[in-house]
Amino acid sequence: MIKHRPVLPEEFLFPIDDWRWVEKRCAPKFLAQSETVFSTANGYLGMRGAFEEGSPVHQHGTFVNGFYEAWTIPYGEKAYGFAETGQTIVNVPDAKIIKLYVDDEPLDLGSSHILEYERALDLRAGTLDRTVLWETPAGRQVLIESRRLVSFHEKHVAAIFFRVTARNAKVALVISSEVAIHPSSQIHEDDPRLARPFASPVLETLSAEAHERRLLFTYRTHHSGMALACGVDHVIDTDCPVSAKSSCTDGTGQVVFQIDAEPEKPVTLVKFITYHSSRTDKAEELRIRAERTLDRVVLHGFELLAADQRAYLDEFWARSDVQVEGAHPRAQQCLRWNLFQLIQAVGRADFAGVPAKGLTGQTYDGHYFWDMEMYMMPFLTYTAPRLARNLLRYRHSILEQARKRARQ
Repeated sequence: MIKHRPVLPEEFLFPIDDWRWVEKRCAPKFLAQSETVFSTANGYLGMRGAFEEGSPVHQHGTFVNGFYEAWTIPYGEKAYGFAETGQTIVNVPDAKIIKLYVDDEPLDLGSSHILEYERALDLRAGTLDRTVLWETPAGRQVLIESRRLVSFHEKHVAAIFFRVTARNAKVALVISSEVAIHPSSQIHEDDPRLARPFASPVLETLSAEAHERRLLFTYRTHHSGMALACGVDHVIDTDCPVSAKSSCTDGTGQVVFQIDAEPEKPVTLVKFITYHSSRTDKAEELRIRAERTLDRVVLHGFELLAADQRAYLDEFWARSDVQVEGAHPRAQQCLRWNLFQLIQAVGRADFAGVPAKGLTGQTYDGHYFWDMEMYMMPFLTYTAPRLARNLLRYRHSILEQARKRARQ
């Protein structure tokens, strides 16, 4: 008799795949978990796995390692040695937003009629891939294919490949690529892991530029005095008529493409994203660096970013893959997902620490804990000694401040 392994209910929604974490339909009840599970990061820059369209969403999140805002710690009464200031990692402007409209009907995965859906975190390619077949109320069918990556090779770069194909009719497409600042969505619960919510905006906009298909911004935190530059640029490829218009205001902006799409003539948009940060106020220098970065990656193209990403991870998996004989297939999948999270947390952390939850959210305020090495160093020592050395150098650089605090 052949015994068949029973298929668990969650396997229909999250089927088992050796090298991908897969979701077969949009499940709003799991938004909080899936945004973390599908996060993409490189140790310097991290993006929660929220949809490009911006909704449905549990918490928008884009984070730069070590970029924080400071705040005064309130006490009912003070005593000697109490810490005076706290720090919270900043949820920086969100550059991954790409909104799609078909005949002025917006795509919203929470309410639109979706005929086909798959989203997958590819652990070997280092990309978040998605395929959606959407039918509008008028019966227009549109195929949306996207691929998102946060580059290990280009520390300051993320990119999104976004392709739209009208299937059964001519349609008017609008693709709005945006840089957005989301209000604080931290849930107020009695949970010590949650980040401190800010009552007022954290970032002051220093400059904003919109030129052709490029947006460039610089910001400064109000209290910690740290500087940030964010830039996006776009390349669009289609045989259909297209026009574009860019605008920016108050630290946000958009580049809007209007396309008269013909059936089976794809419209491909590539969005290149860069973030640069500094612990001191060097906003103008960061803006120049962001502009140079965009010039370079636009010239090289998305294909080279994807190839470099695959090459980096091929080397990582050659050193780090663990296969467990006789294990449940889900266990093997989960083991590889966890290994992938380790490299996403530390790969380009360079001269910085590793937040307790990586760059998947603001939990624990994005703090580096003193037991970080206990968890990270054994793995890194055997598989990536250069990364282990980087973490130890960072820790060594702040030992004197720790000694000063200990003496106090």
